[in-house]
Order: sequence, then structure tokens, then C-alpha cells
Amino acid sequence: MDTTEKFSTKMNKDVLERLRGYAESSDRSISQIVSEAVAEYLGRVEVRPAFRQAVDEVIREHEELLKELAR
Repeated sequence: MDTTEKFSTKMNKDVLERLRGYAESSDRSISQIVSEAVAEYLGRVEVRPAFRQAVDEVIREHEELLKELAR
């Protein structure tokens, strides 16, 4: 079972109003939505450096082929 911890933060007023509206219309809590959104964001930014490194490696290894394909 997930454990939760209470914390406080500030948010742009317009974004917060949109969040409240979405939470109400989706019958979910703001906490659920924010937790899911932050987890998704962290998953993206944590993977990005590894992905970028892999792309750079492929480009280095196949530089000549990529130049030929670009012609």
C-alpha cells in the first residue's frame, strides 16, 4: 500500500482553478492528480539523459551512413 505525506506548495491561480475543475469533473482528488502528474513528469526527465546518451552513441557510430542517407 502506498504511503502518503502531506506537504504544501504554491501554484499559479489560473492553473489551480483548472486543476480544481478537472478534479471535480473527474471525481478524483487534487492529491491523486498531482501525485500522478509528478510521477509521470519524473519518469520522463529521469529517462531523458539515458535516452540522449544512447542517441548520441548511435549518431557517432553511424555518422557516415547518416550523412549518406541525408543526401
